Order: sequence, then structure tokens, then C-alpha cells
Amino acid sequence: MKAVSYRAYGGPEVLEYGELPDPKVGPDSVLVEVRAASVNPVDWKAQAGHLNSLLDVVFPVVPGWDVAGVVVRGGLDTPEFEEGDEVVGYVRKDTLSGGTFAQYVAAPVRTLAHKPASLTFEQAAGLPLAGLTAYQALAKALRVREGETLLVHAASGGVGSLAVQIGRHLGARVIGTASPRNHDFVRSLGGEPVAYGDGLTDRVRGLAPDGVDAAFDLVGGEAVTVSADVVKNPRRIASIVDPAVTPLGGRYLWVRPDATDLAALSALVDAGGLTVPVAATFPLERTGDAQRLSAEGHVRGKVIVTVA
Repeated sequence: MKAVSYRAYGGPEVLEYGELPDPKVGPDSVLVEVRAASVNPVDWKAQAGHLNSLLDVVFPVVPGWDVAGVVVRGGLDTPEFEEGDEVVGYVRKDTLSGGTFAQYVAAPVRTLAHKPASLTFEQAAGLPLAGLTAYQALAKALRVREGETLLVHAASGGVGSLAVQIGRHLGARVIGTASPRNHDFVRSLGGEPVAYGDGLTDRVRGLAPDGVDAAFDLVGGEAVTVSADVVKNPRRIASIVDPAVTPLGGRYLWVRPDATDLAALSALVDAGGLTVPVAATFPLERTGDAQRLSAEGHVRGKVIVTVA
């Protein structure tokens, strides 16, 4: 199969495009023909070696955890899916090895759900990791409820844009930090934009004089400090990037594959309650360029890699 892989840690320059053996399919996995995959910051951070203390690595590594594609065949015990099913998945495994930037990926059924019918493969590929991150943070960790006010940092990014919409679906008023050029985009998602940077605490207080009920941090640093300044209860701060939230009483989160949560997101999409903004698409052989764009940190929505 054609795939992108790396044989040593490093940046986009270590990626190689070429032939690799087709993946073996375990008893509780299915073979998925990849139509599109999504670039996430964790991909190039893992590639740089930052997850070396957490995950064993088996070189050559095919990067990528997000996938949208079609089931080619099932394993020995996979009644959940049939040949030809269109699926999406957050295919994170116990080792850093066989990822989704390839023509095929062996995906455990616990990582998959049926693809939303209303999305293209490119759009669907942007849903799993970012959507699960937002959903698990807001619905489960922070328990956002109807009538509350939620603060989302980096509201125009891949996770943030979905968090704004999920927060609105849960019935919350959503204030989202973003650069001024992205304020109309945040409004289009149902959020109330506010510029980040110096004076952010005062600007948030201007919109919510009594403070916010929950805060979701996707930036770290000052965003955690501001969250602590404006949230009513510090236990209702969650961050996916900065462990400094923990001493304040908040939660540092790591998203997990969950077929039930992913199915709920797919249903929300098909019900018209969630869209997946796509910032740019690249062919498989240009995965390095896709990583570079993602690493710039100013992308509105998701960066997608397509597989012919």
C-alpha cells in the first residue's frame, strides 16, 4: 500500500512517501480503505518524540489517528461493521505505529462509528479526535448544562470550532476567544467572539459580569490564568494542553477513543447540529506540507489529507 511514514523522530522532513506492507487485521479490528485523514497537533508532536514516555514506538511509524473511509473486510469477531460500511474513527492504538496516513488502516472496532451521511469523507475525517475532545470535555468533564455560560479559548480552531457548536447544542451561551479576523466565523458557529491577548479578563467580564460557569482551554499559559480569574468554580476549568490547570482545581484531559461518543457526534452532525469546518486539503504525498500548515497555529478549522 502507499503510505507516509517515518523511521526516526523529527519534523515534516523525516516523512517518507512510498510502499509499505498492508496492515494485519486483528480479531476485533476491521480493515478500512482510507479516503481521508485529518492532521492534528498530536501527530507532529508525537512524530517529534514528545510522546516517547507514554507510548512504545514501532518504526517505521505511519502517523495519523483520524480516519474516514470504507470497511474492506472484518476481523474474526467484528459484527458491528460489514464490508462496504462507511466509517469514521479515532484510531489511537496502544503503540505508535500503524496510523491513518495510508491507503489502509487496521482499526479496532472500539475506535469506529458509522460515518455521518451528510458529510463528505474530507469533512468526516476532521470529526473524530477534535469532536471527541470537545464532546468529552464539555458533556462529561465539565458537564455543561442549559442556561450556563461557557468560555472556549481558541474558538476558531479545529477543536474550538466544534466546542462552540457542542456547547450551544448543550444549551449554553458560548464566549469564544479568537483573533479579530475570525470573529465573524465564531459568530457563524453560534458563539460570541472576544479578542485574546492583554486585557482578556476585562473583556470577558464585560460580556459576563458575574463570571462564566465553565472554561475550556485549548491554548495554555495565560488562557488558564484568565479562566481561573473569570470562572465561578475553578473545578470547572478543563485544559487539553496545560497541566497547570490541575493545581488550580481544574482538570487536565486526554481524549480517548469511544465508539458510543463518536456515534453520538455522528448523529448530531446528521441532525444538523454540528458542522466540520475544513481549512485546507492536501494529497497523501504532501502530508509534510499539511503538518507545516497545522503547526503554524492559525488555521480556521481542520487540515485534511486525502487518499486517492
